[in-house]
Amino acid sequence: MMTTIQSLAETIHKADKIAVMTGAGISTASGIPDFRSKGGIYDNKELQVERILSESYYYAQPKSFWTYFKQIFHFNAMGGYEPNLGHIWLKELEDAGKQVTVITQNVDGLHRKAGSSAVLEVHGTLTSAFCPKCRREYDYPYLLREEVPRCEKDGFILKSDVVLFEGRVKHMEEAYAAACSSDLFLVLGSSLTVYPLKELPRYASGESGIATAIVNRDATDMDHLFQYVIHDDIVAVFEEMKLLSAHF
Repeated sequence: MMTTIQSLAETIHKADKIAVMTGAGISTASGIPDFRSKGGIYDNKELQVERILSESYYYAQPKSFWTYFKQIFHFNAMGGYEPNLGHIWLKELEDAGKQVTVITQNVDGLHRKAGSSAVLEVHGTLTSAFCPKCRREYDYPYLLREEVPRCEKDGFILKSDVVLFEGRVKHMEEAYAAACSSDLFLVLGSSLTVYPLKELPRYASGESGIATAIVNRDATDMDHLFQYVIHDDIVAVFEEMKLLSAHF
């Protein structure tokens, strides 16, 4: 009898347009903590992460914001993280001629670092910031130089490109369009609890002709929306699929 992984591998092989939604679970193998898991930074009630990582806190106390921001995201270490097999496998699908759109909740920039060309970072990215006055953009190395990075032109304290609480997520129209026009909608490493991105599976599963799959370590409340459900380590699943793909 064909396993779920085998069936998914064949579906991926046949698909031309793949929309992939990724969460923290794809990056933990690169050493990046899952901030929302038990014991993660969001579980720290004393730090009040949601208050600190907010638009209002940034504008009220921008210096303090950057001190906490760099601590919360282990900012100085971010440049040392590298894409793992999951990120690389998505790039390889693109190299094989498939149209792969990555819709990611992650802010670590690893999909771009792996070389994926169509990446929708709906929660923004840690790797850049901008001046709220003149809109000049600054890259990650610049942000590392000073504890509180400022604009070289006007001296304003920079604002991270990470979407903060009270802010609006990015690229949602493109994300919905990619999901609903795909041959395969694939969720990797997401518990599907963060709005509005968690609504994508409902839209994709409601469209005819779209295969749906989720690979996540734990069960989610939306597993019933997917044709293929795999609860396992993402990298281990990718390793098995790569072996299976060699026989297609």
